[in-house]
Amino acid sequence: MKAIVYKSTGSWYILKGDDNRFHQARLKGKFKIDEITSTNPIAVGDSVEFELESEEGERVIISDLHPRSNYINRISPANKRMHHIVASNIDQSVLVATIKDPKTSIGFIDRFLVTSEAFHIPAIVLFNKSDIYSEKELKIFHERKEIYERVGYKVLLVSATNGDGIEELEQTLKNKSTLFSGHSGVGKSSLINTILGDSNIRTNEVSTWSGKGMHTTTFAEMYDLPFGGSIIDTPGMREFAIADIERSELSHYFPEMRALLNECQYNNCMHINEPSCAVKNAAINGQISEERYISYCTILDSIKENNWD
Repeated sequence: MKAIVYKSTGSWYILKGDDNRFHQARLKGKFKIDEITSTNPIAVGDSVEFELESEEGERVIISDLHPRSNYINRISPANKRMHHIVASNIDQSVLVATIKDPKTSIGFIDRFLVTSEAFHIPAIVLFNKSDIYSEKELKIFHERKEIYERVGYKVLLVSATNGDGIEELEQTLKNKSTLFSGHSGVGKSSLINTILGDSNIRTNEVSTWSGKGMHTTTFAEMYDLPFGGSIIDTPGMREFAIADIERSELSHYFPEMRALLNECQYNNCMHINEPSCAVKNAAINGQISEERYISYCTILDSIKENNWD
């Protein structure tokens, strides 16, 4: 029988079967996936096959994993030499950011966007808490918006508190599987609750049933949207460490840099100290954002530090 993984706690999973029933599941004893180097062989969003473990059908065993259309990962917080699959089979990703309380740095945003680019997942930058922004914060928002829209990303401004921008957000999410990520404290949970309305009641019951005393925001979880589609909520992150990206590839995941690569003098240009570098010249001349170029340099250094070879 076929199902979608709605929640993973590392040892137990919550599945939604083709019959729209929820099941508590565990992995089959001899379950093995070739070439998996992640801390979690099964992730939220995965399509799996399962077998009944009890006659009631509430507890089942995952017996097989269907091929993924895509997935997004990051370096495991518990093991820097492993990666952790955040979610799979995603249509788009949304980074929930804030200008204040807390402030989301451009560096954090860019790490998320680089990872989305690397896995060919369209990304959206969503700034929440517009209701508390003064003219100063709104000016910063418009500066950020100009930076990212110029590159080609969609940027939204919303408030989970008063509902501003929610209608446009819902149209963006409609009939798509969307990954939601962000720092702790950016109001991601409040935003999701606003979107879900009363439709999240049963899912919350499933969370309580599967939590087994663990904090329910510790693990990723999928929610069905009342207007079609789904949201995959992820735990709040202090940092977003990039996995599986080589230093030589990094500039390919900055769209504005990617457009200039053929103009560099050297094919293996790292865009730091090389002569006749089109990317560095573009940053100096204001053709590309100085902040984005600084992010590139910072991420490049972090990849060097995390080199596993």
